[in-house]
Amino acid sequence: MSRPSAQPVAPPGTLRFSLLGPLTVHRDDRALPLGPLKQRVVLAALLGAANSPVSIDALTDAVWPEEPPRTARKNLQVYVSALRALLGEDDPGRPRLTHTCGGYALRVTEDELDLLRFRSLVRAAEGQRPEPAARLLRQALGLWQGPPFGDDLRQSPRLAEEAERLELRHLTAYESWAEAELAVGGASVVVEGLRDLVERHPLRERLRCAWMRALSETGRQAEALAVHDDYRQLLARELGLEPGGAMAASYRAILTGGSGGSDGSGGGGADAHAGRRPGAPGAAGRGPAPALLPPDLVDFTGHGEELRRLVDGLEDTDGSGVVLLSGPAGAGKTTLAVRAAHRLGELFADGRICVSLRAADGATRPLPAVLAEIGRGAGVTGLSGPEAFRTWLAEHRVLVILDDVPDERAVRPLLPYGGHGRVLLTARGQLGGLAPVHRIPLPPLGAAEALQLLAGLVGQSRVRADREAALRIVRACGGSPLAVRVSGMRLAVLRHVPLWEFADRLTDPAGALDELTSGDVSVRRWLAQGWEALPGDCGHNAGRLATGTGDGPFGLSEAAEALGCDERHAVRVVEALIDAGMVTSPCGEVTAHVAQYELPYLVRLYARGGGQGAPVSMPG
Repeated sequence: MSRPSAQPVAPPGTLRFSLLGPLTVHRDDRALPLGPLKQRVVLAALLGAANSPVSIDALTDAVWPEEPPRTARKNLQVYVSALRALLGEDDPGRPRLTHTCGGYALRVTEDELDLLRFRSLVRAAEGQRPEPAARLLRQALGLWQGPPFGDDLRQSPRLAEEAERLELRHLTAYESWAEAELAVGGASVVVEGLRDLVERHPLRERLRCAWMRALSETGRQAEALAVHDDYRQLLARELGLEPGGAMAASYRAILTGGSGGSDGSGGGGADAHAGRRPGAPGAAGRGPAPALLPPDLVDFTGHGEELRRLVDGLEDTDGSGVVLLSGPAGAGKTTLAVRAAHRLGELFADGRICVSLRAADGATRPLPAVLAEIGRGAGVTGLSGPEAFRTWLAEHRVLVILDDVPDERAVRPLLPYGGHGRVLLTARGQLGGLAPVHRIPLPPLGAAEALQLLAGLVGQSRVRADREAALRIVRACGGSPLAVRVSGMRLAVLRHVPLWEFADRLTDPAGALDELTSGDVSVRRWLAQGWEALPGDCGHNAGRLATGTGDGPFGLSEAAEALGCDERHAVRVVEALIDAGMVTSPCGEVTAHVAQYELPYLVRLYARGGGQGAPVSMPG
């Protein structure tokens, strides 16, 4: 693909810092001499955390990964002093390299550092229609001149890990560019742009899926099908897995004569859909309205098929205007909802708002407080009650995410009558009392997707060095994106802990939930909040099923035995737990006649006593 210049013309004397390739610093057209290796490691570490303090300990670890000398602190001061002299001061009132109580910080602007410019362009592409998104991502990718930091600085393990994280962001941007380019008919460019990347990253499913679609759309169906077959054999050989839903859906579409483009891959399907009805109210001649949304995750992974279904449901003009994402705690419901909202900015030109229906303590928020927050986010007044809200919703092209819905009563007054607005609900349960609602259950991540998420947090090299242990970790997380993310965050800090040791800790039921904590993020606390909100006897019954049905799927007779009742009563209990989001079916749609049910792994672990206060010992 072409590599257009992505940086504006600079005034004379401006410094240019580059990390996306060999480390270089230019003043105008003149490359500055950066000094010895250790000094360059210090500069690279400071630029990698531009405008934020880097602690003395972190710099010491980067420069001397094994045994720092007694003079390490003094040596760092010498390197910093030399860098100050080299870089000079463009503003005497604002030193470029400062020392704070948190460490050293290097001040740079977006126009001066390619890494900051890359991140800015990628963020700008989010929520755009495919054509401008492809253009912005082309500019972002054009900033890359090779592996981050170059080969010499990767001798520092800390910089090597940071370089791997940057390369994963580069891959994600390439995948987003490919999907946007495909949406505007650029399949031939995508084929050539992805060939080498697919060879270097053979297990990257989203990349393979885009390449397969590009081959198909350029008339090379046989090669496209071969891409799927090669990937299927590789997954089976390396991991004992099958391709994910998006890859399989694209394969089926090619076999039946389509390109597979509508099936999406890791989020790409939403790009192709966004804003495709220019005649929609509020869409013509306007950009997306400001959004009251949490940030979209840069390393969003998996659930491509569910994202496609979610986008289709929100775009469906003949539907109810309500979509429900359901799944147990930590399944990634809010993350997926927010990602869809970011991608659909053009479609909902009057605004996108995300509001939680639970307070910090887990209690249901009062309806007036919810409406007041929606009104503030939308910049409107007069949303004094449900009728006013529904009228406003019908008249505006808006998307309102009502997050973490506790039950039907909390949300029923806010459901639309019809019109242009859409409501997206996320809930642990099925909210069976609401109709009509387009329901999308969120399954666990597949092992390949979970591995990709873990590698993005701890580094590809660390996962490659012990792939079997990495697989044990993600399987012990039960496919929960929250648990995988917490594991990765914890391992990124505990760099001295081998993956096999952490996998051993997670596979010990007595201590697994203790390990799934990083800083103020705790899987146990997340599960506890969901448990406390369960209606009636659901918690007690889930505990009985957890302790009495083994570790895998169970049938109705096993459920009846664990509950101490007949099968007729067991059906009602299991279906109540399905409605509460505590039981799923590995076979798909659940009815009274399906033989297999399942408790999500982490829910089962908590219910058996892995969580403090889990009510498994209540009397029957």
